[in-house]
Amino acid sequence: MKYFATLTCYTAALALCNSAAAAGTEIKGAAILDHPCGKVSVKQMGLVHDGKMEEANKLTTKEMQDQWKAMPASDRTMMTGMMKEMSSTEAQYSNDIKSNGVLVVDGQKATLTVKKTTKDKNGSSTSTMTQNFKLDGGQCLISR
Repeated sequence: MKYFATLTCYTAALALCNSAAAAGTEIKGAAILDHPCGKVSVKQMGLVHDGKMEEANKLTTKEMQDQWKAMPASDRTMMTGMMKEMSSTEAQYSNDIKSNGVLVVDGQKATLTVKKTTKDKNGSSTSTMTQNFKLDGGQCLISR
């Protein structure tokens, strides 16, 4: 029985350590803009906003680039228009990250979440944008 209790405590401690490790490192606000993933996110948003999809795609993983190239031209045109319309300028997006951004880095992966609440005469609405990244050394690329 003593062995079982020790094993149970050890297993519980290991589970806690693993869940803490799985949570990764959290970076909030303006500090995100100093991280390679924050920089690539802002750069890509600006390129998309300017309609420069070829340049924006160079900031994504090879898999994403291949998927983009495999799409029919009409789909790429439609996606470009939608993405451009939903995008912000680099300055606007940087401000949104500073005010509402959370970047979680977990090993070779990272996730940026920007949750923004807007209020007007009709009430308030919340939008959440999430972007995934793969890190390779000091380089950060946008992934799915």
